[in-house]
Amino acid sequence: MIDGATRLVGLIGDPVSGSLSPRMQNAAFAARALDWAYVPMPVKAERLADALRGLVALGFAGANVTAPHKEAVARLCDEAEEESVNTLVVRDGRVHGANTDREIVAGIGAKRVCMIGAGGAASALRGALPGEVRAFSRRGEWPPDASGCDLVVNATPVRDDPLVELHADQAVVDLAYNADGSETALVAAARAAGCEVIVDGYEALVRQGAASFERWTGVPAPVDVMRAAVRSA
Repeated sequence: MIDGATRLVGLIGDPVSGSLSPRMQNAAFAARALDWAYVPMPVKAERLADALRGLVALGFAGANVTAPHKEAVARLCDEAEEESVNTLVVRDGRVHGANTDREIVAGIGAKRVCMIGAGGAASALRGALPGEVRAFSRRGEWPPDASGCDLVVNATPVRDDPLVELHADQAVVDLAYNADGSETALVAAARAAGCEVIVDGYEALVRQGAASFERWTGVPAPVDVMRAAVRSA
């Protein structure tokens, strides 16, 4: 039950109706017995500055930021760790921008990376990736060519096209996910190719979400609870 003592965080994006983050984060708050609530907040690009001022004025503890606002929001923060942020923390009337998307690729070593996409998600991950990054987007070089790469990252919303030809010795990270729980075409292709390291969109959501939870609350995230909430959606 939400009352006057409940701490609020939310999700800023356009659209936000299909996001699993509210389900995941509210399950995490309940598991840690925290009187917190996570709410979706659709925001148009022209109202971003108003939205950030609203977080402060309404006493929000913070927010997540999703497409297409990750880069624009970074420029509006009082301070931002990077040029693309997905997590906002409000303290002492100031908005701090952080990038927990980095956790998605933590521990994945790669000498050559095929990065598909050129938006905020791609920008957020690029700085965390080891080795050489070959970037592909519909605004530049296309179609993607993953030959010679040991990590393939899909940072686009494409779900029904594997986009590249995969081999068993490649790791795959796909930020996209289907709301019905079915595998994206890229993840299905990775399994068929025998890839051993596969991070699908659900796991990516959990990894960045757990890091956001800890930034807001200062409490260890109940990762298993968050993963179960996403997988059972």
